[in-house]
Amino acid sequence: MTNNFWIYLLVMAGVTYIVRMLPFVLVKEKIRNKFIISFLYYIPYAVLSVMTIPAIFTSTSETVSAIAGFAVAVVLSYFSGSLLKVAALSCACVYIVEFVMKIV
Repeated sequence: MTNNFWIYLLVMAGVTYIVRMLPFVLVKEKIRNKFIISFLYYIPYAVLSVMTIPAIFTSTSETVSAIAGFAVAVVLSYFSGSLLKVAALSCACVYIVEFVMKIV
């Protein structure tokens, strides 16, 4: 069991290192193509969205409260830039909706 752990750890470290090292080795000059630059610019946002949005809808006990909290977060983030305000008010919305749903 312990030997497998070290093998898995070494393989994972090697793969992670190779993925991070390859762009430095393969790309020698500055990227000038506007499509590639914009594509690479939006990759972190796309990956974060793909990881976060499914978790939003499965983290609450009711899907309705998740949708309400998500809607509040989208509207607040569109009109104000404060991350703390968006997070706090969307969590409060989820709490209120779940509380009301338990009463009714």
